[in-house]
Amino acid sequence: MNKNLATRTGAGALTGAVNGIFGGGGGMIAVPVLKGMLGYDERTSHATAILLIAPVCAVSALVYILNGYFQPEVTIPAALGSVAGGMLGAKLLNVLPTTVINRLFLAVMFVAGARMLLP
Repeated sequence: MNKNLATRTGAGALTGAVNGIFGGGGGMIAVPVLKGMLGYDERTSHATAILLIAPVCAVSALVYILNGYFQPEVTIPAALGSVAGGMLGAKLLNVLPTTVINRLFLAVMFVAGARMLLP
């Protein structure tokens, strides 16, 4: 788990770039990188991904707002729902077996990828 600073910084840069380009999704990169490249366990990878993505999302959101992409009628209700869902997800991360967490993550990634293939 003791990877050098350049590897960790590169992993962070990749995560941030994906999040910035796609307006989200950095966690889909961060979790496999934290697990596979940096050797963290399942729960730590998911929790760290969230902690990494929070400031990246804040910076990306500011750029989007400054470029006129903010729509309060969509953003505010979605943000409230996201906060509630995030709280529930964080609690579930502590109680679900790691195999369930891994399979749920895989299912979400698979569905997201399949949706991208559909017009």
